[in-house]
Amino acid sequence: MPVGLLGKKLGMTRIYSPTGEAVPVTVIEAGPCVVVQRKTQERDGYEAVQIGYGERRRSRTNQPLTGHFERHGVSPKQHLREWRLEPGEEYQERQELTVAMFAEGQLVDVVGRSKGKGFQGVIKRHGHHGGPASHGSKVHRQPMSSGATDAARVFPGRGMPGHMGAEQVTVRGLVVVRVDKERNLLLVKGAVPGANGGLVAVRPSKKTGKRKG
Repeated sequence: MPVGLLGKKLGMTRIYSPTGEAVPVTVIEAGPCVVVQRKTQERDGYEAVQIGYGERRRSRTNQPLTGHFERHGVSPKQHLREWRLEPGEEYQERQELTVAMFAEGQLVDVVGRSKGKGFQGVIKRHGHHGGPASHGSKVHRQPMSSGATDAARVFPGRGMPGHMGAEQVTVRGLVVVRVDKERNLLLVKGAVPGANGGLVAVRPSKKTGKRKG
């Protein structure tokens, strides 16, 4: 998995291409991040880097994490994320990672946590059609038969009411439309998961090639 950046979703807007086409984009404040720890095959059994994003007050950091940050010579961070390294990738502790690692036209994957919807029924949660809406019907939005062979059996995967949202979602193959290195901003085409202000992770996509924004 290629190393990426942690950032914050700022919201959506639109920009215009040279031909005048309106392009919907999501603005992400990505980084700067710092490499907190470099894990090696000899010491840890695998190759990885742990990166930190966002400053955190020492008074709000517990003792184990405070010792971890002091041991590696970095200030306390609000968020930590570990990325496995691929052969040939080299990073050093306390190295700063910025949006300069991305380029316009590059494909990226964005990982975030979807908006929580609470407890929802089958129509909103699974897209069921519902029952007749005319007078006399008593099953407008209720789930119908669960398809069981008897009252003690419901087959796995059956859509039922329950908690919706607040899950990790990955959107793959989004195009980087613009990179603002001075303000640490990435503009990616389309929508990304989560609410404005939510934490997201942006990494180079495993898909090859480039697309036009």
